[in-house]
Amino acid sequence: MDLNHLTNIAINAARSAGEVIQSYMNRDVSFEEKEGGENYASQVVTEVDRECEKVILSVLEPTCDEYDFAILTEETEDDGSRFEKDYFWCIDPIDGTLNFINKEPGYSVSIALIAKDGSPIIGIVYDPVTDTLYHGIKGNGVFKNREPWTIQNSNAYLTYVTDKKLQNTPRVKEIEVLLEQKAQELGLDSIVELSGGASVMNGIRVLENGPACMIKFPKKEVGGGSIWDFASTACIFQELGLRATNFDGRKLDLNRKDSTFMHHEGIYYSNL
Repeated sequence: MDLNHLTNIAINAARSAGEVIQSYMNRDVSFEEKEGGENYASQVVTEVDRECEKVILSVLEPTCDEYDFAILTEETEDDGSRFEKDYFWCIDPIDGTLNFINKEPGYSVSIALIAKDGSPIIGIVYDPVTDTLYHGIKGNGVFKNREPWTIQNSNAYLTYVTDKKLQNTPRVKEIEVLLEQKAQELGLDSIVELSGGASVMNGIRVLENGPACMIKFPKKEVGGGSIWDFASTACIFQELGLRATNFDGRKLDLNRKDSTFMHHEGIYYSNL
């Protein structure tokens, strides 16, 4: 299996979807509600999400025939084939649909190739707002706009990356304690909040604004992001030797059997 070849195909798919998104960026887009988690962001979908998914699948489906891959994508019902095949494409046509609807940055196209055991093999993130491509390949490194990417942590403070503002986050006091402890360990004097992005771009923001972290506690409520919200960035972090785990530090369950939601284990990304 030629991972570089598959990566190039997936990059073409991500960029093609990005072109669709860019064609709608200055237009008002209507949306519908769908079944999702407890948070509203997981309950909205637009015609653009579906159009992007169609474009991505048109590029990736030939690889499924050739390599016997399965597909898991946000806007199509999970058919369970990911449990039967050795690998599956994990697709989020637009991660951050609400950001896109509201014309706020923080949304992206996300494509990953995941092994049956949940290990990320390829991770691709395309930001159509800035025309920036990020990708990682297991054993072959990480790239930004096709150039090898070396992370440079230059901030004199700890960045806390979050979708919701810290003051609106459940268990806020516990998060504040964790952040203060980490800042002290690193000899940093302050903590800066960077809020508002969706999960995939927030993972990238952790890398771009180091030292930084993104933390979600495990919870009972359905939600907390889905497999496709973390699959691509998990690969990128893995190849950089950085933490992209559940809250307890264990491997993310990127092929969860009973659901696609990740609320049961929480998230801990860090670039420290």
